[in-house]
Amino acid sequence: MRQLSHLNGRGEASMVDVSAKPVQLRLAIARGEIRLAKATLQLIESNGITKGNVLATARLAGILAAKKTGDLIPLCHPLPITHCEVSFETPRTRDRIVIIASAKISAQTGVEMEALTAVSVAALTIYDMCKAVDKKMRITDVCLVSKTKTQVG
Repeated sequence: MRQLSHLNGRGEASMVDVSAKPVQLRLAIARGEIRLAKATLQLIESNGITKGNVLATARLAGILAAKKTGDLIPLCHPLPITHCEVSFETPRTRDRIVIIASAKISAQTGVEMEALTAVSVAALTIYDMCKAVDKKMRITDVCLVSKTKTQVG
């Protein structure tokens, strides 16, 4: 079994030293869902939620969260991400919103935590803005879809 990289020789939590790793172009994509009532989705699409434009607010919240991931998760490196995108899809079942986030950087470490954080906070923002009209919403299936790295230069 592989060693956990965030534990030092004494088994204590520690930040991974990435200083010897090469700078590479890194991209991570994450996704998740928020399940909700069809009536809630209709309100979101018609701008009928009293707190405002739900998806625009969730998109901005997700991007901001990706930029702040190093402040939220103790052992994450604070990263100056170069791009983050948050998008939404509604399947034909109209019982959920699928959230997809990508994060990109040229760095010595990956951006998967930033993409996952963007999805999570976007979902939490939708939940917060719609909780007055839908008490049964559920955030589910937050996961990393892919992560890639390529040599720079």
